[in-house]
Amino acid sequence: MGALALAACGGGDGAAPTGCIVVNGGTAAMPLFVPADPPVPLAQVSGASPFAPGCGRESVCGTLYLGSEVEPYVSINPLDATNLVGVWQQDRWSNGGAQGLLSAFSTDGGRTWTARQAPFSRCSGGNAVNGGDYARATDPWVSFGADGTAYWMAMVITDLRSGGEITGMRVSRSTDGGDTWGVPITLIQDPNPYTNDKNAVTADPTSASYAYAVWDRLDASTATGPVYFSRTSDGGDSWEQARSIYDPGTQAQTIGNQIVVLSDGTLLNLFTEIQYGTATIPDEASLRVIRSTDHGANWGAPVTVSPIYPLGAYDPESGAAIRDGSILGTIAVAPDDSIWVAWQDSTIGWVCITAPCMGPEDRVALVRSTDGGQTWSSAVRVNSDPDVQAFTPAVHVAADGTIGVTYYDLRDNTSDPDTLLASHWLATSADGTNWTEQLISGPFDLAIAPNALGLFLGDYTGLTSAGGDFLAFFAQTNADLADRTNIMALPLPAAVIAAKSAQVSYRSAPTQPVVPSGEWALRVGENIRRQRHIPDRPGQLPGYLRR
Repeated sequence: MGALALAACGGGDGAAPTGCIVVNGGTAAMPLFVPADPPVPLAQVSGASPFAPGCGRESVCGTLYLGSEVEPYVSINPLDATNLVGVWQQDRWSNGGAQGLLSAFSTDGGRTWTARQAPFSRCSGGNAVNGGDYARATDPWVSFGADGTAYWMAMVITDLRSGGEITGMRVSRSTDGGDTWGVPITLIQDPNPYTNDKNAVTADPTSASYAYAVWDRLDASTATGPVYFSRTSDGGDSWEQARSIYDPGTQAQTIGNQIVVLSDGTLLNLFTEIQYGTATIPDEASLRVIRSTDHGANWGAPVTVSPIYPLGAYDPESGAAIRDGSILGTIAVAPDDSIWVAWQDSTIGWVCITAPCMGPEDRVALVRSTDGGQTWSSAVRVNSDPDVQAFTPAVHVAADGTIGVTYYDLRDNTSDPDTLLASHWLATSADGTNWTEQLISGPFDLAIAPNALGLFLGDYTGLTSAGGDFLAFFAQTNADLADRTNIMALPLPAAVIAAKSAQVSYRSAPTQPVVPSGEWALRVGENIRRQRHIPDRPGQLPGYLRR
Protein backbone atom coordinates (compact mmCIF):
# COMPACT_ATOMS: atom_id res chain seq x y z
CA MET A 1 0.00 0.00 0.00
CA GLY A 2 1.00 3.53 -0.52
CA ALA A 3 0.98 6.44 1.84
CA LEU A 4 -1.38 6.48 4.79
CA ALA A 5 -2.45 9.20 7.19
CA LEU A 6 -0.78 7.75 10.28
CA ALA A 7 -1.57 8.60 13.89
CA ALA A 8 1.32 10.38 15.58
CA CYS A 9 2.52 9.00 18.92
CA GLY A 10 4.59 11.94 20.06
CA GLY A 11 8.34 12.17 20.34
CA GLY A 12 9.86 14.64 17.89
CA ASP A 13 13.54 14.00 18.53
CA GLY A 14 13.98 11.53 15.70
CA ALA A 15 14.19 8.43 17.88
CA ALA A 16 11.64 5.65 17.77
CA PRO A 17 9.36 6.36 20.75
CA THR A 18 9.42 3.71 23.47
CA GLY A 19 6.30 1.57 23.60
CA CYS A 20 4.90 2.94 20.34
CA ILE A 21 6.46 0.77 17.66
CA VAL A 22 5.90 -2.95 17.95
CA VAL A 23 8.49 -5.18 16.30
CA ASN A 24 7.36 -8.40 14.63
CA GLY A 25 3.89 -8.35 16.14
CA GLY A 26 4.95 -9.08 19.71
CA THR A 27 5.88 -12.41 21.23
CA ALA A 28 2.51 -14.11 21.55
CA ALA A 29 2.57 -17.82 20.77
CA MET A 30 1.54 -18.68 17.21
CA PRO A 31 1.23 -22.13 15.70
CA LEU A 32 3.81 -22.55 12.97
CA PHE A 33 3.40 -24.67 9.85
CA VAL A 34 6.56 -26.03 8.26
CA PRO A 35 6.25 -26.11 4.44
CA ALA A 36 6.86 -29.34 2.60
CA ASP A 37 9.91 -29.64 0.38
CA PRO A 38 9.21 -27.82 -2.91
CA PRO A 39 8.54 -30.00 -5.96
CA VAL A 40 11.57 -28.48 -7.70
CA PRO A 41 14.49 -26.54 -6.16
CA LEU A 42 13.67 -22.98 -5.15
CA ALA A 43 16.22 -20.17 -4.89
CA GLN A 44 15.93 -17.99 -1.81
CA VAL A 45 16.61 -14.43 -2.96
CA SER A 46 16.27 -12.42 0.25
CA GLY A 47 18.26 -12.81 3.45
CA ALA A 48 18.56 -11.12 6.83
CA SER A 49 17.41 -7.51 6.97
CA PRO A 50 20.24 -4.96 6.81
CA PHE A 51 17.98 -2.42 8.57
CA ALA A 52 17.65 -1.83 12.31
CA PRO A 53 14.43 -0.84 14.09
CA GLY A 54 14.25 2.95 14.29
CA CYS A 55 16.51 3.61 11.29
CA GLY A 56 13.64 5.61 9.75
CA ARG A 57 13.62 7.90 12.83
CA GLU A 58 9.83 7.96 12.90
CA SER A 59 7.39 9.14 15.53
CA VAL A 60 4.41 7.08 14.47
CA CYS A 61 2.73 3.98 15.82
CA GLY A 62 2.64 0.67 14.03
CA THR A 63 3.92 -2.87 13.96
CA LEU A 64 7.27 -3.28 12.24
CA TYR A 65 7.78 -6.76 10.80
CA LEU A 66 11.56 -6.73 10.90
CA GLY A 67 13.00 -9.36 8.57
CA SER A 68 9.89 -9.58 6.40
CA GLU A 69 10.12 -9.24 2.61
CA VAL A 70 7.02 -8.70 0.47
CA GLU A 71 5.76 -7.40 -2.89
CA PRO A 72 8.46 -8.51 -5.35
CA TYR A 73 8.92 -7.70 -9.00
CA VAL A 74 11.51 -8.91 -11.54
CA SER A 75 12.93 -8.05 -14.96
CA ILE A 76 15.33 -9.82 -17.35
CA ASN A 77 18.15 -8.23 -19.35
CA PRO A 78 17.34 -8.42 -23.09
CA LEU A 79 21.08 -8.47 -23.86
CA ASP A 80 21.87 -11.32 -21.44
CA ALA A 81 19.18 -13.82 -20.48
CA THR A 82 21.23 -14.99 -17.49
CA ASN A 83 21.04 -11.52 -15.91
CA LEU A 84 17.94 -10.73 -13.86
CA VAL A 85 17.11 -8.02 -11.33
CA GLY A 86 14.43 -8.36 -8.66
CA VAL A 87 13.16 -5.78 -6.16
CA TRP A 88 11.00 -5.95 -3.02
CA GLN A 89 9.87 -4.24 0.19
CA GLN A 90 12.13 -4.91 3.17
CA ASP A 91 10.73 -4.80 6.73
CA ARG A 92 7.04 -4.17 6.13
CA TRP A 93 5.05 -1.87 8.40
CA SER A 94 1.50 -2.76 9.42
CA ASN A 95 0.22 0.70 8.52
CA GLY A 96 1.85 1.46 5.18
CA GLY A 97 5.10 0.97 3.32
CA ALA A 98 8.36 -0.57 4.52
CA GLN A 99 11.56 0.62 6.17
CA GLY A 100 13.20 0.44 2.77
CA LEU A 101 13.56 -1.44 -0.49
CA LEU A 102 16.14 -3.95 -1.60
CA SER A 103 17.15 -5.37 -4.95
CA ALA A 104 19.08 -8.45 -6.00
CA PHE A 105 20.73 -9.42 -9.25
CA SER A 106 21.49 -12.81 -10.75
CA THR A 107 24.01 -13.70 -13.43
CA ASP A 108 23.15 -17.40 -13.69
CA GLY A 109 19.53 -17.35 -14.78
CA GLY A 110 18.02 -16.97 -11.32
CA ARG A 111 19.73 -19.80 -9.45
CA THR A 112 21.75 -17.50 -7.15
CA TRP A 113 21.26 -13.84 -6.19
CA THR A 114 23.26 -10.97 -4.69
CA ALA A 115 21.46 -8.23 -2.72
CA ARG A 116 21.93 -4.51 -3.31
CA GLN A 117 20.44 -1.18 -2.11
CA ALA A 118 19.64 2.26 -3.49
CA PRO A 119 19.02 5.31 -1.24
CA PHE A 120 15.25 5.55 -1.61
CA SER A 121 14.63 5.87 2.15
CA ARG A 122 16.63 6.75 5.26
CA CYS A 123 17.21 3.10 6.14
CA SER A 124 18.87 2.43 2.77
CA GLY A 125 21.12 5.49 2.89
CA GLY A 126 18.79 8.27 1.78
CA ASN A 127 19.25 11.70 3.31
CA ALA A 128 18.54 15.36 2.68
CA VAL A 129 21.67 15.71 0.54
CA ASN A 130 20.64 13.14 -2.06
CA GLY A 131 16.94 13.94 -1.86
CA GLY A 132 16.11 10.69 -0.09
CA ASP A 133 15.07 11.90 3.36
CA TYR A 134 12.01 9.65 3.45
CA ALA A 135 11.01 7.41 6.35
CA ARG A 136 9.45 4.68 4.23
CA ALA A 137 9.39 3.29 0.71
CA THR A 138 7.01 0.96 -1.11
CA ASP A 139 5.68 -0.26 -4.49
CA PRO A 140 9.06 -1.32 -5.98
CA TRP A 141 9.13 -1.93 -9.76
CA VAL A 142 12.00 -2.69 -12.13
CA SER A 143 12.43 -2.79 -15.92
CA PHE A 144 15.38 -3.46 -18.23
CA GLY A 145 15.80 -1.29 -21.34
CA ALA A 146 16.87 -2.30 -24.82
CA ASP A 147 20.50 -1.43 -24.08
CA GLY A 148 20.64 -3.33 -20.77
CA THR A 149 19.99 -0.29 -18.56
CA ALA A 150 17.79 -1.18 -15.58
CA TYR A 151 15.30 1.28 -14.03
CA TRP A 152 14.09 0.86 -10.45
CA MET A 153 11.07 2.94 -9.38
CA ALA A 154 9.49 3.39 -5.95
CA MET A 155 7.01 5.41 -3.97
CA VAL A 156 8.54 7.21 -0.97
CA ILE A 157 6.82 8.53 2.17
CA THR A 158 7.79 10.95 4.94
CA ASP A 159 6.62 10.62 8.53
CA LEU A 160 4.28 13.01 10.35
CA ARG A 161 6.76 14.87 12.55
CA SER A 162 6.52 17.98 10.38
CA GLY A 163 2.72 17.96 10.62
CA GLY A 164 2.06 16.80 7.06
CA GLU A 165 2.82 13.67 5.14
CA ILE A 166 4.68 13.97 1.81
CA THR A 167 4.63 11.28 -0.87
CA GLY A 168 6.82 11.10 -3.92
CA MET A 169 8.01 9.00 -6.85
CA ARG A 170 11.71 8.29 -7.48
CA VAL A 171 13.68 6.34 -10.10
CA SER A 172 17.19 4.89 -9.83
CA ARG A 173 19.27 3.53 -12.71
CA SER A 174 21.81 0.72 -13.10
CA THR A 175 24.08 0.28 -16.11
CA ASP A 176 25.85 -2.85 -14.87
CA GLY A 177 23.04 -5.37 -14.58
CA GLY A 178 21.90 -4.36 -11.10
CA ASP A 179 25.27 -4.55 -9.35
CA THR A 180 25.31 -0.80 -8.60
CA TRP A 181 22.55 1.82 -8.56
CA GLY A 182 22.65 5.58 -8.98
CA VAL A 183 21.12 8.16 -6.67
CA PRO A 184 17.36 8.16 -7.43
CA ILE A 185 15.85 11.05 -9.36
CA THR A 186 12.68 12.54 -7.88
CA LEU A 187 9.82 12.71 -10.39
CA ILE A 188 7.27 14.29 -8.06
CA GLN A 189 6.62 14.99 -4.39
CA ASP A 190 3.48 16.40 -2.82
CA PRO A 191 2.13 17.19 0.65
CA ASN A 192 -1.40 16.37 1.77
CA PRO A 193 -4.06 16.40 0.38
CA TYR A 194 -2.19 14.73 -2.52
CA THR A 195 -0.99 11.13 -2.43
CA ASN A 196 1.19 9.70 -5.19
CA ASP A 197 0.56 5.96 -5.24
CA LYS A 198 0.92 2.57 -6.99
CA ASN A 199 3.61 3.15 -9.60
CA ALA A 200 5.28 1.20 -12.40
CA VAL A 201 8.21 1.89 -14.71
CA THR A 202 8.60 0.44 -18.22
CA ALA A 203 11.74 0.75 -20.33
CA ASP A 204 10.91 0.89 -24.04
CA PRO A 205 12.10 -2.35 -25.73
CA THR A 206 12.04 -0.62 -29.13
CA SER A 207 14.24 2.36 -28.16
CA ALA A 208 16.99 2.58 -25.55
CA SER A 209 16.35 6.32 -25.17
CA TYR A 210 12.89 5.99 -23.63
CA ALA A 211 11.50 4.75 -20.34
CA TYR A 212 8.07 5.55 -18.90
CA ALA A 213 6.91 6.05 -15.31
CA VAL A 214 3.23 6.02 -14.41
CA TRP A 215 1.17 6.20 -11.21
CA ASP A 216 -2.03 7.66 -9.72
CA ARG A 217 -2.04 11.02 -7.95
CA LEU A 218 -4.90 11.11 -5.47
CA ASP A 219 -6.42 14.41 -4.34
CA ALA A 220 -8.44 13.99 -1.15
CA SER A 221 -9.79 17.54 -1.36
CA THR A 222 -11.60 16.89 -4.66
CA ALA A 223 -11.99 13.08 -4.46
CA THR A 224 -10.21 12.30 -7.71
CA GLY A 225 -7.15 10.34 -8.81
CA PRO A 226 -5.85 10.98 -12.34
CA VAL A 227 -3.12 9.02 -14.11
CA TYR A 228 0.26 10.76 -13.81
CA PHE A 229 3.13 10.18 -16.20
CA SER A 230 6.77 11.05 -16.70
CA ARG A 231 9.30 9.83 -19.24
CA THR A 232 12.98 9.94 -20.03
CA SER A 233 14.08 10.38 -23.63
CA ASP A 234 17.83 10.36 -22.91
CA GLY A 235 18.30 6.95 -21.34
CA GLY A 236 17.57 8.06 -17.78
CA ASP A 237 19.87 11.10 -17.56
CA SER A 238 16.80 13.26 -16.97
CA TRP A 239 13.03 12.90 -16.65
CA GLU A 240 10.28 15.20 -17.89
CA GLN A 241 8.02 17.08 -15.51
CA ALA A 242 5.22 14.83 -14.31
CA ARG A 243 1.78 15.50 -15.79
CA SER A 244 -1.72 14.07 -15.93
CA ILE A 245 -2.52 11.96 -18.99
CA TYR A 246 -6.03 10.87 -17.98
CA ASP A 247 -8.48 12.29 -15.44
CA PRO A 248 -11.51 10.18 -14.42
CA GLY A 249 -13.27 13.21 -12.88
CA THR A 250 -14.47 13.78 -9.35
CA GLN A 251 -15.72 10.95 -7.15
CA ALA A 252 -13.48 8.63 -9.14
CA GLN A 253 -9.86 7.52 -9.29
CA THR A 254 -7.36 5.36 -11.15
CA ILE A 255 -4.97 2.83 -9.64
CA GLY A 256 -2.60 0.08 -10.80
CA ASN A 257 -1.23 1.86 -13.87
CA GLN A 258 1.20 -0.19 -15.96
CA ILE A 259 2.57 0.48 -19.46
CA VAL A 260 3.47 -2.10 -22.09
CA VAL A 261 5.00 -1.44 -25.51
CA LEU A 262 3.96 -3.04 -28.80
CA SER A 263 6.48 -3.92 -31.52
CA ASP A 264 5.73 -0.70 -33.47
CA GLY A 265 6.41 1.44 -30.37
CA THR A 266 2.75 2.01 -29.45
CA LEU A 267 2.28 2.41 -25.68
CA LEU A 268 -0.67 0.88 -23.87
CA ASN A 269 -1.36 1.91 -20.27
CA LEU A 270 -3.60 -0.41 -18.26
CA PHE A 271 -5.31 0.89 -15.12
CA THR A 272 -8.27 0.28 -12.85
CA GLU A 273 -10.85 3.06 -12.83
CA ILE A 274 -13.00 3.22 -9.71
CA GLN A 275 -16.28 5.11 -9.52
CA TYR A 276 -17.06 5.96 -5.91
CA GLY A 277 -20.39 4.85 -4.51
CA THR A 278 -22.52 6.20 -1.71
CA ALA A 279 -24.01 4.81 1.48
CA THR A 280 -26.50 2.83 -0.62
CA ILE A 281 -24.72 2.51 -4.00
CA PRO A 282 -21.57 0.34 -4.03
CA ASP A 283 -18.27 1.33 -5.58
CA GLU A 284 -17.72 0.02 -9.12
CA ALA A 285 -14.48 -0.70 -10.96
CA SER A 286 -13.34 -1.42 -14.51
CA LEU A 287 -10.04 -2.19 -16.19
CA ARG A 288 -9.31 0.34 -18.94
CA VAL A 289 -6.48 1.19 -21.34
CA ILE A 290 -5.24 4.34 -23.05
CA ARG A 291 -2.87 4.38 -26.06
CA SER A 292 -0.04 6.56 -27.28
CA THR A 293 1.68 6.32 -30.69
CA ASP A 294 4.33 9.02 -30.03
CA HIS A 295 6.29 7.72 -27.02
CA GLY A 296 3.79 9.14 -24.54
CA ALA A 297 3.62 12.72 -25.80
CA ASN A 298 -0.11 12.35 -26.51
CA TRP A 299 -2.69 9.83 -25.33
CA GLY A 300 -6.02 8.68 -26.77
CA ALA A 301 -9.40 8.14 -25.14
CA PRO A 302 -9.84 5.22 -22.72
CA VAL A 303 -11.14 1.84 -23.85
CA THR A 304 -12.79 -0.47 -21.31
CA VAL A 305 -11.21 -3.91 -21.07
CA SER A 306 -13.77 -5.32 -18.63
CA PRO A 307 -15.72 -4.45 -15.52
CA ILE A 308 -14.28 -6.28 -12.51
CA TYR A 309 -16.08 -7.84 -9.56
CA PRO A 310 -13.57 -8.97 -6.91
CA LEU A 311 -14.79 -10.15 -3.52
CA GLY A 312 -11.27 -10.22 -2.08
CA ALA A 313 -9.56 -13.23 -0.53
CA TYR A 314 -10.06 -14.25 3.10
CA ASP A 315 -9.45 -17.05 5.60
CA PRO A 316 -12.43 -19.43 5.23
CA GLU A 317 -12.27 -20.43 8.92
CA SER A 318 -11.65 -17.13 10.70
CA GLY A 319 -12.88 -14.68 8.08
CA ALA A 320 -9.60 -12.74 8.40
CA ALA A 321 -8.83 -10.64 5.34
CA ILE A 322 -6.02 -11.50 2.96
CA ARG A 323 -4.44 -8.37 1.51
CA ASP A 324 -4.37 -9.26 -2.20
CA GLY A 325 -4.25 -7.58 -5.61
CA SER A 326 -7.98 -7.79 -6.13
CA ILE A 327 -8.49 -4.34 -7.66
CA LEU A 328 -5.37 -4.47 -9.84
CA GLY A 329 -4.90 -5.85 -13.33
CA THR A 330 -1.74 -7.30 -14.86
CA ILE A 331 -0.82 -7.00 -18.55
CA ALA A 332 1.59 -8.61 -21.03
CA VAL A 333 2.36 -8.39 -24.76
CA ALA A 334 3.03 -11.50 -26.85
CA PRO A 335 5.56 -11.72 -29.72
CA ASP A 336 2.64 -11.47 -32.18
CA ASP A 337 1.47 -8.23 -30.45
CA SER A 338 -1.58 -9.85 -28.91
CA ILE A 339 -2.21 -8.32 -25.48
CA TRP A 340 -3.22 -10.33 -22.42
CA VAL A 341 -4.78 -8.94 -19.22
CA ALA A 342 -5.45 -10.96 -16.06
CA TRP A 343 -7.21 -10.06 -12.82
CA GLN A 344 -9.05 -11.44 -9.80
CA ASP A 345 -12.85 -11.80 -10.18
CA SER A 346 -15.80 -13.53 -8.52
CA THR A 347 -17.99 -13.79 -11.64
CA ILE A 348 -15.85 -15.66 -14.20
CA GLY A 349 -17.25 -19.06 -15.07
CA TRP A 350 -20.02 -18.70 -12.52
CA VAL A 351 -23.57 -19.45 -13.63
CA CYS A 352 -26.44 -18.14 -11.54
CA ILE A 353 -29.16 -20.79 -11.66
CA THR A 354 -31.60 -19.29 -9.19
CA ALA A 355 -31.64 -15.64 -8.12
CA PRO A 356 -30.49 -14.24 -5.80
CA CYS A 357 -27.05 -15.83 -6.00
CA MET A 358 -23.55 -15.11 -4.77
CA GLY A 359 -20.26 -15.78 -6.50
CA PRO A 360 -18.56 -18.36 -4.30
CA GLU A 361 -14.89 -17.36 -4.60
CA ASP A 362 -12.53 -15.09 -6.50
CA ARG A 363 -10.95 -16.71 -9.54
CA VAL A 364 -8.31 -15.65 -12.06
CA ALA A 365 -9.77 -14.13 -15.23
CA LEU A 366 -7.93 -13.58 -18.53
CA VAL A 367 -8.81 -11.69 -21.72
CA ARG A 368 -6.88 -10.81 -24.86
CA SER A 369 -6.85 -8.20 -27.60
CA THR A 370 -5.58 -8.81 -31.13
CA ASP A 371 -6.07 -5.23 -32.41
CA GLY A 372 -3.78 -3.21 -30.19
CA GLY A 373 -6.18 -2.92 -27.27
CA GLN A 374 -9.17 -1.50 -29.12
CA THR A 375 -11.42 -4.56 -28.53
CA TRP A 376 -11.21 -7.40 -26.02
CA SER A 377 -12.34 -11.02 -25.87
CA SER A 378 -14.65 -12.65 -23.38
CA ALA A 379 -12.87 -13.84 -20.25
CA VAL A 380 -11.67 -17.34 -19.44
CA ARG A 381 -10.95 -18.77 -16.00
CA VAL A 382 -7.26 -19.63 -15.64
CA ASN A 383 -7.05 -21.41 -12.27
CA SER A 384 -7.96 -25.10 -12.45
CA ASP A 385 -9.98 -25.42 -9.24
CA PRO A 386 -13.04 -23.14 -9.36
CA ASP A 387 -14.11 -24.01 -5.82
CA VAL A 388 -11.20 -22.42 -3.94
CA GLN A 389 -10.03 -18.84 -3.76
CA ALA A 390 -7.35 -17.82 -6.28
CA PHE A 391 -5.75 -14.39 -6.00
CA THR A 392 -2.97 -11.95 -6.95
CA PRO A 393 -2.25 -13.10 -10.52
CA ALA A 394 0.68 -12.09 -12.74
CA VAL A 395 0.69 -12.62 -16.52
CA HIS A 396 3.61 -12.90 -18.93
CA VAL A 397 4.03 -14.26 -22.48
CA ALA A 398 7.26 -16.04 -23.38
CA ALA A 399 9.20 -15.58 -26.61
CA ASP A 400 7.77 -18.84 -27.96
CA GLY A 401 4.22 -17.54 -27.42
CA THR A 402 3.45 -19.55 -24.30
CA ILE A 403 1.12 -17.65 -21.95
CA GLY A 404 2.02 -17.89 -18.28
CA VAL A 405 -0.08 -16.83 -15.29
CA THR A 406 1.04 -17.22 -11.68
CA TYR A 407 -1.27 -16.90 -8.69
CA TYR A 408 -1.84 -18.04 -5.11
CA ASP A 409 -4.72 -20.30 -4.10
CA LEU A 410 -6.07 -22.10 -1.02
CA ARG A 411 -6.74 -25.60 -2.40
CA ASP A 412 -4.38 -27.11 0.19
CA ASN A 413 -6.00 -25.36 3.15
CA THR A 414 -7.57 -27.45 5.90
CA SER A 415 -10.24 -26.83 8.52
CA ASP A 416 -7.55 -26.15 11.14
CA PRO A 417 -8.39 -22.64 12.39
CA ASP A 418 -4.78 -22.02 13.44
CA THR A 419 -3.31 -22.25 9.92
CA LEU A 420 -4.12 -20.90 6.47
CA LEU A 421 -2.34 -23.00 3.87
CA ALA A 422 -1.63 -21.35 0.51
CA SER A 423 0.31 -22.43 -2.56
CA HIS A 424 1.80 -20.60 -5.52
CA TRP A 425 1.03 -21.91 -9.04
CA LEU A 426 2.01 -21.34 -12.67
CA ALA A 427 -0.62 -22.01 -15.34
CA THR A 428 0.59 -22.12 -18.95
CA SER A 429 -1.19 -22.26 -22.29
CA ALA A 430 -0.38 -22.01 -25.99
CA ASP A 431 -3.81 -20.68 -26.96
CA GLY A 432 -5.47 -19.20 -23.86
CA THR A 433 -8.00 -22.05 -23.71
CA ASN A 434 -6.10 -25.28 -22.96
CA TRP A 435 -4.05 -25.03 -19.74
CA THR A 436 -1.52 -26.88 -17.65
CA GLU A 437 -0.70 -26.11 -14.02
CA GLN A 438 2.66 -26.42 -12.27
CA LEU A 439 3.10 -26.10 -8.51
CA ILE A 440 5.70 -23.40 -7.81
CA SER A 441 5.78 -23.63 -4.02
CA GLY A 442 3.70 -24.67 -1.07
CA PRO A 443 1.71 -25.25 0.85
CA PHE A 444 2.93 -22.62 3.31
CA ASP A 445 1.11 -20.97 6.20
CA LEU A 446 -0.22 -17.59 5.07
CA ALA A 447 -1.40 -16.89 8.63
CA ILE A 448 2.23 -16.06 9.51
CA ALA A 449 2.42 -13.23 6.93
CA PRO A 450 2.71 -9.60 8.06
CA ASN A 451 -0.69 -8.12 8.82
CA ALA A 452 -0.99 -4.87 6.86
CA LEU A 453 -4.74 -4.35 6.69
CA GLY A 454 -4.86 -8.06 5.96
CA LEU A 455 -2.37 -10.91 5.66
CA PHE A 456 0.10 -9.47 3.19
CA LEU A 457 2.57 -10.95 0.71
CA GLY A 458 2.18 -8.05 -1.74
CA ASP A 459 -0.22 -6.44 -4.17
CA TYR A 460 1.67 -8.14 -7.01
CA THR A 461 4.36 -10.71 -7.84
CA GLY A 462 6.98 -11.04 -10.59
CA LEU A 463 7.00 -13.31 -13.64
CA THR A 464 9.38 -13.22 -16.62
CA SER A 465 10.95 -15.59 -19.16
CA ALA A 466 13.92 -16.34 -21.39
CA GLY A 467 12.91 -18.12 -24.55
CA GLY A 468 10.31 -20.63 -23.39
CA ASP A 469 11.69 -20.81 -19.84
CA PHE A 470 9.67 -19.01 -17.17
CA LEU A 471 10.95 -17.58 -13.89
CA ALA A 472 8.56 -16.93 -11.01
CA PHE A 473 9.58 -14.31 -8.43
CA PHE A 474 7.33 -14.27 -5.38
CA ALA A 475 6.96 -14.06 -1.60
CA GLN A 476 6.12 -16.92 0.74
CA THR A 477 6.00 -17.36 4.51
CA ASN A 478 8.47 -19.08 6.83
CA ALA A 479 7.90 -20.97 10.08
CA ASP A 480 9.64 -18.19 12.03
CA LEU A 481 8.03 -15.12 13.60
CA ALA A 482 11.35 -13.27 13.44
CA ASP A 483 11.63 -13.94 9.70
CA ARG A 484 8.04 -14.26 8.53
CA THR A 485 8.54 -14.08 4.77
CA ASN A 486 11.17 -14.46 2.08
CA ILE A 487 11.45 -13.63 -1.60
CA MET A 488 11.89 -16.74 -3.70
CA ALA A 489 12.73 -17.42 -7.34
CA LEU A 490 12.01 -20.50 -9.40
CA PRO A 491 13.41 -20.94 -12.93
CA LEU A 492 11.09 -23.33 -14.79
CA PRO A 493 12.58 -24.69 -18.03
CA ALA A 494 10.25 -25.18 -20.98
CA ALA A 495 11.00 -28.91 -20.85
CA VAL A 496 9.59 -29.16 -17.32
CA ILE A 497 6.44 -27.33 -18.40
CA ALA A 498 6.08 -29.52 -21.49
CA ALA A 499 6.44 -32.69 -19.43
CA LYS A 500 3.75 -31.49 -17.06
CA SER A 501 1.49 -30.60 -20.01
CA ALA A 502 1.63 -34.19 -21.23
CA GLN A 503 0.32 -35.40 -17.85
CA VAL A 504 -2.28 -32.91 -16.64
CA SER A 505 -4.34 -30.38 -18.58
CA TYR A 506 -7.70 -28.66 -18.46
CA ARG A 507 -9.81 -26.46 -20.70
CA SER A 508 -11.32 -23.05 -19.95
CA ALA A 509 -13.86 -21.88 -22.50
CA PRO A 510 -14.73 -18.15 -22.74
CA THR A 511 -17.75 -17.17 -20.65
CA GLN A 512 -19.86 -14.07 -20.26
CA PRO A 513 -19.55 -12.88 -16.66
CA VAL A 514 -22.57 -12.63 -14.42
CA VAL A 515 -23.27 -9.06 -13.29
CA PRO A 516 -23.65 -9.29 -9.52
CA SER A 517 -26.61 -7.73 -7.77
CA GLY A 518 -27.97 -7.45 -4.27
CA GLU A 519 -25.70 -8.67 -1.48
CA TRP A 520 -23.14 -9.90 -4.01
CA ALA A 521 -22.76 -6.40 -5.50
CA LEU A 522 -22.58 -4.86 -2.03
CA ARG A 523 -19.76 -7.21 -1.04
CA VAL A 524 -17.85 -6.45 -4.24
CA GLY A 525 -18.32 -2.73 -3.66
CA GLU A 526 -17.13 -2.99 -0.07
CA ASN A 527 -14.00 -4.84 -1.15
CA ILE A 528 -13.23 -2.19 -3.78
CA ARG A 529 -13.72 0.51 -1.16
CA ARG A 530 -11.52 -1.33 1.32
CA GLN A 531 -8.74 -1.74 -1.24
CA ARG A 532 -8.70 1.69 -2.86
CA HIS A 533 -6.12 4.13 -1.50
CA ILE A 534 -7.79 7.45 -0.84
CA PRO A 535 -9.08 9.26 2.25
CA ASP A 536 -12.80 9.95 2.42
CA ARG A 537 -12.18 13.56 3.37
CA PRO A 538 -9.11 15.67 4.12
CA GLY A 539 -7.57 14.79 7.45
CA GLN A 540 -9.26 11.41 7.75
CA LEU A 541 -7.93 7.92 7.35
CA PRO A 542 -9.05 5.97 4.31
CA GLY A 543 -12.44 4.36 4.72
CA TYR A 544 -11.10 0.83 4.98
CA LEU A 545 -8.79 1.84 7.84
CA ARG A 546 -11.72 3.03 9.93
CA ARG A 547 -13.51 -0.33 9.63
